[in-house]
Amino acid sequence: MTSPPENPPSLVSEDDRDTAVRRLQDAYAEGHISHEEMDQRLHTVLTATTHDELVSALASLPAGPPDTTSTIAAHSGRIRRRGPWRVPRTLKVESAFGRVHLDLSRAVIEHPVVDIELRLGTGRARITVPRDAIVDVEGLQTGWKDLRYKPRPPLPGGPGGPGGPKIRISGAVGFGRLKIRHARR
Repeated sequence: MTSPPENPPSLVSEDDRDTAVRRLQDAYAEGHISHEEMDQRLHTVLTATTHDELVSALASLPAGPPDTTSTIAAHSGRIRRRGPWRVPRTLKVESAFGRVHLDLSRAVIEHPVVDIELRLGTGRARITVPRDAIVDVEGLQTGWKDLRYKPRPPLPGGPGGPGGPKIRISGAVGFGRLKIRHARR
């Protein structure tokens, strides 16, 4: 009888693969690798099954931008972000008694996956995501009221289609209501 390996290799997720492809594209655009080298490395990334294979494909590339985390907090009052604001990789939003409105429809989203962690007490919260965004709310806990979100059906080139960012919303909403909607345009 054989025993399983002590440290099995970790498998590559689609998010990991997408991040690696973007790093290669950025390195090529900045002149760090040739066209032929990018083709070879892309092939390695797209066929990789373990993280070790990804690491070898990204070896000797300049370090990518660090993951950014920002926190927006208010005890009471309003938290509002709208227009062309830069969305960090991880956004933490904390509000005890106020209203929260995050409009990502015209925001600058540089990451394929954005994590929004909510810590809300009472009050209302509304998040408007880009039309083509994919929203994941599995890590969200609601207290008093249910979440109001109706996912859009995937359409070719439309919401949930290729090219849109993935917005993962997690955390806890106490006695308020959270409404998530896709932008109309």
